[in-house]
Amino acid sequence: MLLPLVEELSPPPDVIAALRALADLPGAVLFDSALVRPPIGRYSFLAADPFATFVVERAAYGSAPFGPVREALQRYSAASRADLPPFQGGAAGLLGYELGGAWERLPRAAVDEFEFPERAIGLYDWVVAWDRVANRCWIVSQGFPETDRARREQRARDRLAFVRERLKKGDATLSPDRSGACLKKSRVPFSKPVPAPGLERLASSFSRDEYLRAVERVIEYIHAGDIFQANLSQRLLYPQEHSPLDLYARLRERNPAPFAGYLAHDDWAIASASPERFVSIREGEVETRPIKGTRQRRTIPEADLFTRDELRQSAKDQAENVMIVDLLRNDLSRVCRPGSVRVPTLCTVETYQTVQHLVSEVRGRLREGCETWDLLEAAFPGGSITGAPKIRAMEIIAELEPTVRGPYCGSLFYVGFDGTADSSILIRTFTCRRGWVQCPVGGGIVAQSDPRAEYEETLHKAEGMLRALR
Repeated sequence: MLLPLVEELSPPPDVIAALRALADLPGAVLFDSALVRPPIGRYSFLAADPFATFVVERAAYGSAPFGPVREALQRYSAASRADLPPFQGGAAGLLGYELGGAWERLPRAAVDEFEFPERAIGLYDWVVAWDRVANRCWIVSQGFPETDRARREQRARDRLAFVRERLKKGDATLSPDRSGACLKKSRVPFSKPVPAPGLERLASSFSRDEYLRAVERVIEYIHAGDIFQANLSQRLLYPQEHSPLDLYARLRERNPAPFAGYLAHDDWAIASASPERFVSIREGEVETRPIKGTRQRRTIPEADLFTRDELRQSAKDQAENVMIVDLLRNDLSRVCRPGSVRVPTLCTVETYQTVQHLVSEVRGRLREGCETWDLLEAAFPGGSITGAPKIRAMEIIAELEPTVRGPYCGSLFYVGFDGTADSSILIRTFTCRRGWVQCPVGGGIVAQSDPRAEYEETLHKAEGMLRALR
């Protein structure tokens, strides 16, 4: 089995400069440890110009949406180098939240004015890979879709040279489709003003009173015994004034996160500062890291420490987190070896630029005969952004949220040719299309929730994003 061709870049290029140099290529995708925090925030990967693409606008129930990608990936076998960052080419792209309707009969929100695809995946034969801790960077090329040894090696050499020259040349000229500067704004049916200094045109799919009533309705469902918890979100909306790439660069600077990312596809783009891993697989070890429980950062250090301790000791937030941990243990048990699912870390506090989160870690060993796609089917969408029980919570979300979620609460993911995989949950995420920037924010509602506090929490979560818009 052939090893990929590799060329180290010294000194390592700046991640954003490299993205700008390659951003005009189709399907540009970046997985970015913008916040370097080993072991979760260490590597960044940039790829573009996939040799095959798989797009589904709307997946029907029972349609096996991973089937074509899974089959295509099986046609290519490649060895990976253990001394390099783990993603060395393979499948990468977007899984939209509503893709969950492919495996369960679920209702949809009535309005879908932006019409993002539910699955958009490319097969990438080259990657620029950074080890942010070691401060090293490589171009890795597999030479696919060629399978003849000589032709594959030649294509790999050509791709290395192409990428190297692009990076030397610097900023590419962004195409009009991705600049966003001249896009005509579509009409949106839900546009309620949101008070935000410096963002007078910021709007939401909910008014404040409507959101409070929706939270109260979730609490009624909890008391009726339908669910234990549901994640309710409001969609913030703002006119698109800058390119998605510029928006991501500002977001990365002002709200760095370990699972940040960027994806540009046709006339839409995603810019994410996600702090949350969905699922990862490496050498058969599965991991998911649910976030439940949030507090706003304080400018005075003593007050910030007090807030951290208050979050750590909050019975309400711990109960919320533990519910989702139990849900994810069940999801992982469907594809992991019996007895292997465990919780090494429960309800620890992690600190970010504008908020503090309560985070847990669930791990397991993948069962023989199962692979990454089986794990994604078993766990998608993530329990931390749906609720428990998952299916009933998703039904209630579709009833109460006036618009589809689209990429929000879906996943930006990769699956390498060797089966190594990682993915984020698309929270703290901008989606850009048809002249608008969406920035949905939400939170878990439980029986003890205070509707006013839940509304304020969504705005606290949005603050790091709004800094990039101002």
